[in-house]
Amino acid sequence: MIWTALAVTLAAGPALPQAGVQLVKVDLSVVAKGYRMSKLIGSSVTNDKSEKIGTVDDVVADKDKKQLSFAVLQVGGFLGLGGRLVAIPYDSLVIDDTGQKITLPGATRDELKKLSEFNYPAS
Repeated sequence: MIWTALAVTLAAGPALPQAGVQLVKVDLSVVAKGYRMSKLIGSSVTNDKSEKIGTVDDVVADKDKKQLSFAVLQVGGFLGLGGRLVAIPYDSLVIDDTGQKITLPGATRDELKKLSEFNYPAS
């Protein structure tokens, strides 16, 4: 019975891509030099005076692709409790080559606390 299903699949021919779907060849050396979001989440964010101003809570991609993405920072609190979340454009962060140091130049914790609080939508 397994052989029959295999023969039917082979007889049907190779799977063809759907109309309108196009694959793009990616330069893997560029991808390898990028930052893994899973490694950035939980990292401290400092300002240009080396003061800790928050922690990366998440990175959110724009559904309409008008902007690349946003960084959600937790500001204030202690050990992840009592802080507030704010969203900033991801490209406003400066990340060193190793991905170990994340800076938001010109920002202070007080300025971030003045931003509108971000709340994750209920799923």
